[in-house]
This record gives sequence, structure tokens and C-alpha cells, in this order.
Amino acid sequence: MKILMLSDVYFPRVNGVSTSIKTFRDDLQQLGHECTLVAPHYPVNAETPDDSGIVRIPSWQVPFDPEDRLLSWSKLKNWSASLSPGSFDVIHVQTPFTAHYAGLRIAGKLGAPVIETYHTYFEHYLHHYVPFMPSMITKAAARKLTLSQCAAVDAVISPSEQMAIALRAYGVRTPIDILPTGMPDSAFIQGDRNRFRSRFGINETRPVALYVGRVAHEKNIDFLIHMLVDLRLRVPNVLLVIAGEGPAEGHIRKLVSTLGLDANVQFVGYMDRSTTLPDCYKAADVFVFASRTETQGLVLLEALAQETPVVSTAVMGTANVLEGMRGALIAPEDVVGFSALVASVLNDPAGRQSLSEKALDDAKAWSSSAISERLVEYYERLISSS
Repeated sequence: MKILMLSDVYFPRVNGVSTSIKTFRDDLQQLGHECTLVAPHYPVNAETPDDSGIVRIPSWQVPFDPEDRLLSWSKLKNWSASLSPGSFDVIHVQTPFTAHYAGLRIAGKLGAPVIETYHTYFEHYLHHYVPFMPSMITKAAARKLTLSQCAAVDAVISPSEQMAIALRAYGVRTPIDILPTGMPDSAFIQGDRNRFRSRFGINETRPVALYVGRVAHEKNIDFLIHMLVDLRLRVPNVLLVIAGEGPAEGHIRKLVSTLGLDANVQFVGYMDRSTTLPDCYKAADVFVFASRTETQGLVLLEALAQETPVVSTAVMGTANVLEGMRGALIAPEDVVGFSALVASVLNDPAGRQSLSEKALDDAKAWSSSAISERLVEYYERLISSS
């Protein structure tokens, strides 16, 4: 099978969409399928060269979000000009920007079915990046855009049941399948706790809570910082490590200083997925998360795969991931309640070890190869019905 994926985001831009694309694409190729990915060219080169199946298109910076890019429409048209029926069997769109409209155009030209994964809960995302507009307007615009885009494709993939419910509530009538991103075998290669702590000057016995992800407004990191004020009363020398970068970093740093938490927070930037990121997860005693907008929440699984217990709220996609997990504790979005659960993990070595042992088993249930086989079956159904 010949698959064309299109996305307005991919590595070296680090986020859940990039991770999902890479995981599925790697598995599809291992299953014997050709998978070409069209993605933006970034001013900063990737740490490793692309394989021959990745097509980099010139791109433009997104207003109000300097980390992200938009594919050049004219350059994308030039690239696709030579395509003809038979070039690809199925088109898989990963983002709702230029990639979406280009995917529709290419699918029409080739007579191929087009499927779209709804990765981002834009209703609770858009207003952070156009703050001069009332949230009521941005939410309505996000719903209208989602409804029209989902109606234009043959099928929609949702990473979680909760996101699918939200899409159906919008009025989406296009068939929706639930297909989360799984964990590749590489995610279970254990990191080095001491190596990370030594590199960043963290004492080997200091209690460490960890957040990994974009430092963005929709990730609700403000809540974690306010929670830390209470947590410090329970665990005085606790350190919150924030691994990631993003448009809210300046705001978060200012909040940390305003609350007098500079000695209890350490920003370490983005981590390399194959080297420093596993070490980062392994170095933590507990992973903390409180995002309200996740369509899945891959970082929870990544933490569990490194045997790191999780304390998280369960909202949207994270509720789906955390269901039945034995290495994770579901916390309320309440400063005192969340803090108490984190402290219970940090102050109880035996209990933490028990959670750690269960965490790895939790993550192993999310094998990416099995999920990717389901995606192939989905493609085949679409192709046969088109």
C-alpha cells in the first residue's frame, strides 16, 4: 500500500503530533507499506537527516506562535503537480491548516480516499493565540472550522473516545474511528536517572516532580506552579523540572519568580527523544500533568514506560489513557488535593516503588505495532469502499 501523509508540523518541532506521525509511519514501513510524509522545512535543521520518504516543503512562521510553520501553498502545488492516479492509495491528513486543503486537492486529483486525524482540541486552544478576540468567538470559529473540515474528508480518526464525543457533539457526521497512538519498542529502553541528575546538577536524593511537554498556555502549567506552592509545604526541598519550551515560557518563569519558587523549579528545555528524554523521565520520582486539552496525552505513557509514577487530572484524552492504570493516580484540578497526592508519592518510597513496577506494565498494554495494524485495516476498508 502507498500512503501519503501531510502535516504542517513534524520534527524538529517537538510535540505530540510529531511523535504520533513518526510512530505510525515507522510501524507502517515495518509492516511493508510505503509511507511518504510531506512536512515543513524548518530554519533549524533536524538533529538527524530525513529518510528518503520525507518531503520537506518551504514554510512560513505562524503569527502569534513562532514555533510553528505553515506549508507554502505554491510550493506544495508545484511538488504535487507530477502526481497522477496510482501514485498513492490513500491520503492521510494530520493537521487542519495548509496540509488539510492540500490533502483534499491531491485526493481529488488522484481519486484516492482521504482520512484526517483530529489531534488538537482547537476549541480550547485557539483563544490563547488570538487573545485580542473574545473566547466565545474563537470557540465558535473553531467549531465551525472543525465541522466543515470533517465533512470534507471520507473518514476521521480520533485519538480518544472523549474527543470523538466532542466531535459528534459539534455535529460531525463523517465516520469517526478511535485510534490512539501507541508506544514503540524504543520507548521502553530505560533511561539513566543518575546521568540526567548529574548533567543538570540535581542531587541524587532530591525529590523531583516532572512536567514534559510544550510550555504553552493550554497545557495548564499555571496550575502546576500554584500547586507547587502547597507541595513545598509538604515536601520542602521538592524540585519541579519543566522539560520543554514554548510561547508561555516567559509567563511561567515570571509566575515562578513572583511566587518565590525559583529554588524549586528548573527549566531544562527540549530533550532529545532517543537520548536525554528517557533519562529525564527516569530521573523523576513522579510525573505531573494537568492539561485540559489533550486528545490523548502521550507523555503520560512515555513516563509510565520509564517506570515513573504519574499524578494527573483526567480530562479529555488523558481520561482515556488513565482508565484502569495502576501506576498512576488521578487527581482533582484542585491545588490542595493534587498536591496531597503528589506528596503521598514523594514521601512514601515503598508506595512509589509499587507504583513504579505497575507503571511499566500499564505502558506495555499500548503496543504501537498492534494499533498500526488496525490503521492498515482502516485504510483497506476505505480503499475498497471508494
